[in-house]
Amino acid sequence: MKALYKSGPYAGFELVDRPEPVTGDRDVKIRVMTAGICGTDLHIQAYDDAAKAMIKAPMIPGHEFYGEVVEVGDDVNDVKVGDRVSGEGHVVCGMCRNCRAGRRQMCINTVSVGVQRDGAFAEFVVIPETNVWVHRDASITPELGAIFDPFGNAVHTALSFPLVGEDVLITGAGPIGLMAVAVARHAGARKIAITDVSPNRLELARGMGADLAIDVSKMRIKEAQHELGMLEGFDFGMEMSGHPTALPEMIENMNHGGHISMLGLPSSSIDIDWGKVVTHMLTLKGIYGREMFETWYAMSAMLTSNPQLRERVASVVTDFLPATEWEAGFEAARSGHGGKVVLDWTVF
Repeated sequence: MKALYKSGPYAGFELVDRPEPVTGDRDVKIRVMTAGICGTDLHIQAYDDAAKAMIKAPMIPGHEFYGEVVEVGDDVNDVKVGDRVSGEGHVVCGMCRNCRAGRRQMCINTVSVGVQRDGAFAEFVVIPETNVWVHRDASITPELGAIFDPFGNAVHTALSFPLVGEDVLITGAGPIGLMAVAVARHAGARKIAITDVSPNRLELARGMGADLAIDVSKMRIKEAQHELGMLEGFDFGMEMSGHPTALPEMIENMNHGGHISMLGLPSSSIDIDWGKVVTHMLTLKGIYGREMFETWYAMSAMLTSNPQLRERVASVVTDFLPATEWEAGFEAARSGHGGKVVLDWTVF
């Protein structure tokens, strides 16, 4: 099969022929149709310090995908050949305290598809049946199915705290931040503001339903509150950027008793005013991945019942390229100016 392959501990990938993965008794083999490029994949391509801490080459990256089931193991009961599916990228142990308590997203022994095991930048990928999400509605296209993983990040972050009637601040208009705008609008937020410095991404955010897209190189969040007619601070913040100034400024603009969900991964430590966190009675919650599998049920229910939300989320895919043009795809993703980049693996 054709696959993007990192053959050793150095930067770059190669598009090469690799053996097809073997299907275990409880596994499902999927013919990959589409696969999205994630920030994690950019780290792995560059083989920076983050990648060195995550992976052990040789390996095949890629964890956001959609495809068709072509083979199932002897002990697979519910997933069938021919099913169109996406995959939960976190493979859990099933035996740690959190797994046995039904909190699988908190498994202490998680192994990630495309990071610690071969992934979906290939014609075929194998994952456990328990990680397969079957799409049962024809409205989920291959492009949309490829971004269920990051859409799940947005849904998990946005639905962590009550949204109805609340004023929401999102820092970072990358693909996940953009989808979080659409989810917040769907879930009944009052005012939604989002920050970034990319004009293209801020324009995409307006199309997602943001009331105000703030270029933080020109306007501070405090000014934006006045523009929105807000009398008090934001009720709910979603930090999606990992930028060192984003969380401190968000805290400065939260209402007393506000809630903050943090998905963005900072590259270094951040100084924040812990006194304000205490005296303003703020709640900060770290978000990683998706709730398994409550978030997946919420995603499917929202997308299949709300055509406007489905259209908005699908519009996050701004670049759709054949896998043979993966280098251009990675360059577009790394530029930080557009939305999601998805590779077409049906070209071989």
